[in-house]
Amino acid sequence: MSGVTDRRPAVCPLLTAALLLAARPLLGRLRLPRPSASQIFEATGATRSRAYELREALLDTLPELERPVGRPRTEKPAPLDTGAISREVLDFVLDHPGCVCKRAERMRYGDSFRHFVLELCERERQIPLEDLATGTRVPLGTLKDWLRGGRSAVDSPAEADSTFARKEDSTSSRVETLLTEWRHWEGSFTAFCHHVSYDLRIPYGRTLIALILEKHGERTPQRRSGRSPDEKALRGSFETFFPGAQWEGDGASPIAVEIDEQCFDFNLELMVDAYSDASVGVSIRDEEDSRAVTEAFEDGVQTTGAPPLAVLVDNRPSNHTESVDRALGSTLRMRATKGRGQNKAHVEGAFGLFSQTVPLIAITAASPKELARQILELVTQTWARTLNHRPRADRKGSSRVQIYQTETPTPEQVEQARAALAERCKKQELAQTTLKARQDPVARSILDDAFARLSLDDPEGNIRSAIARYPLEAIVSGIATFEGKRAACTLPLGVDGRYLLGIVRNIAQQDEGLQIAEALLRARLDARDRLLTPLQRSLASLLQLVADPLERLKALTDLALATDRRIDRLFWLDALGDQLRSQPASRHSALLRFAARRIHATYALHQRDRQAAVRHLFAKVIPLEN
Repeated sequence: MSGVTDRRPAVCPLLTAALLLAARPLLGRLRLPRPSASQIFEATGATRSRAYELREALLDTLPELERPVGRPRTEKPAPLDTGAISREVLDFVLDHPGCVCKRAERMRYGDSFRHFVLELCERERQIPLEDLATGTRVPLGTLKDWLRGGRSAVDSPAEADSTFARKEDSTSSRVETLLTEWRHWEGSFTAFCHHVSYDLRIPYGRTLIALILEKHGERTPQRRSGRSPDEKALRGSFETFFPGAQWEGDGASPIAVEIDEQCFDFNLELMVDAYSDASVGVSIRDEEDSRAVTEAFEDGVQTTGAPPLAVLVDNRPSNHTESVDRALGSTLRMRATKGRGQNKAHVEGAFGLFSQTVPLIAITAASPKELARQILELVTQTWARTLNHRPRADRKGSSRVQIYQTETPTPEQVEQARAALAERCKKQELAQTTLKARQDPVARSILDDAFARLSLDDPEGNIRSAIARYPLEAIVSGIATFEGKRAACTLPLGVDGRYLLGIVRNIAQQDEGLQIAEALLRARLDARDRLLTPLQRSLASLLQLVADPLERLKALTDLALATDRRIDRLFWLDALGDQLRSQPASRHSALLRFAARRIHATYALHQRDRQAAVRHLFAKVIPLEN
């Protein structure tokens, strides 16, 4: 009977006793069995005096519960007059050119306008949100997004076509006009370029405007990071032995097959020989699971005639199960090193070639899903055989098949390769054991509860072991971020525990940077560095001029977000945290929410920087450890 729903009312014993006391006279008039007062107090455990007080309150409330049949009549309140709010918004827009602009059907808002509207909502709490949206001319959904903390990213508008976007020598008067307008501009850079071309009639394109602003130190564009030196230096570092010594297995992204306008997705599992780059085994299944690994391995054994000494697979939980171990038999199962894509360069390269050559598979037939699977299997086999017989210039014209079949290792080479692979597996096992020994039991306990609560698959505990290496602050923040994304339905489809690992790693790296900057800040404060002296003077002047706590909060938040230097931002965030901690503890939650909304409404700052600022501020005001 454990599945039967408990329909007992969630009422405290004191209120239960009061209800029974109020019913005793009615039960007596109706000649129904009624308990005595002593029996009621003994059964409920309630106190006499308080129970009798609640009985009187219940008897006074009962007449109010009677009402006529049907729904009560409700009158829709008349809309409020928002003319004063609209005039205030208009004055702000006139004083801040570029803070709001309209392109086609979309509106673009500057950070200063978002801050102004949030302050308006905070000040006019008695006005319904719908009327505020009408008065400010901000859509209701957008206004709710700002109050919730903003969106995850900024929509990039299409670059406007400019008939004057041509490069020419910039005259001093035009440059001075451009610089003066930019110093007072509060909108986006794209909108500013449109303003320069069409409103100021200055025939400069976007690139030339960016170059002028950067040259005069008014704007520093963000640069994309190139390929790291480590990626270049580690090319060709994979150790190979001979054909059949080591295979690499991996699954490709879902491959779509269209049959009679019905689309089916399949996973392609591939086994590639590390020495010859030959594709030896293929499996086509609905998803990348343990069965796909075993099928591709068995197909490779059937193709080559013998199993390899070792198989390298990534750290996906489905690749490290008992069924895979049984299928491999004496073949060693090796893990790919995390963060090293070159570990599986051979199979990844094969997938790259496949993605370049595979045609669009769209077939019109009356057959269902099985026909689609068979066709994809034929296409894959044709591609793999063609690739295996293609001559290779880096192997003196020999194809992958020739390399695999002609080169025969000596018994000494086999033993050396077997010993080297076994030694590598032993080192990996020792590393896993050492890693587990270093893990914090509290962090592991938190992760175990989180993985069970979030239904994340990690049968061998490898993902939890990787996450537990990071600080407790990053782990707690990462779990909260994962749960928040899932509650907001912003998680990508099919994510598992590795996605949580990525979140924790990114947070730990950002927090590490903040801690490094904080250590640098302390060192500079101790040495009374000339760089921080102006900041200290500015802070002292601000605290002297601004007495209202809320105005101080807004001013410190804007100063933290307006700077491009991390150390300056950290200085103002610490000052903001000190001001918040000086307030009564009962106000901390409301003030932190207000600051978080203001930070997330500053779209000029990247999302990761906004999130890092909020985490640092919350950790400053509400630390997990004393």
